[in-house]
Amino acid sequence: MTLAEPMTVATDFLLAGGCIWFAAALFRRSGSPVAARLWGLAFAAMAVAAVAGGLFHGFRPHLDAQVLTVLWKLTVYAIGLGGFLMLAASLVAVLRPPLRQWWLALAAMKLVIYAAWMLTHNEFRYVIYDYAPSLLGVLILHILAWSRHAPGAHWMVAGALGSFAAGAVQLSGLRLGEYFNHNDLYHLAQLVAFGGFYLGACGLGERHPLRTGGAPR
Repeated sequence: MTLAEPMTVATDFLLAGGCIWFAAALFRRSGSPVAARLWGLAFAAMAVAAVAGGLFHGFRPHLDAQVLTVLWKLTVYAIGLGGFLMLAASLVAVLRPPLRQWWLALAAMKLVIYAAWMLTHNEFRYVIYDYAPSLLGVLILHILAWSRHAPGAHWMVAGALGSFAAGAVQLSGLRLGEYFNHNDLYHLAQLVAFGGFYLGACGLGERHPLRTGGAPR
């Protein structure tokens, strides 16, 4: 059986492997705060998206339309869930109640709207349109945390900027050759960006970054 896009499959599976490793490492850490565990769940969701996307791109000529539809919907919904979990993790790490609850509710509402929209749409640009505001939220929150010297915040900022760069590459259609296209570049750039997020999540502590009294969360 010949793969339709072998390099895309390889880079998708490489991204999935990295996400699984990041998630497992965060879950294994004893005493991890809630925000770090949410990052672990986000990486797990992105691993599902990468595996489903790799299967879709690689085996498209050999699968029937219904199976392809399931794989593609799994891809786009897993990315949406992953973006929501990244934003939720950042809200939990940086904000305190009641502001945290309000923003979490808005993030959940965005996820519901995205899920409903993608029932009848398949273009990947809508995935980027949903993912970009989540990344922007992560970036803004951790810039704020960085200004207060929160551990790991600089890695979170680097991860968010790297993810924006990866998204720009994906939308550009850039190719490095016949067998290395914009999707392949996107996967590799996203893996590097996720490495930044992982290092940032490892630095998350139990202290609340914005709590002026200095008491533990």
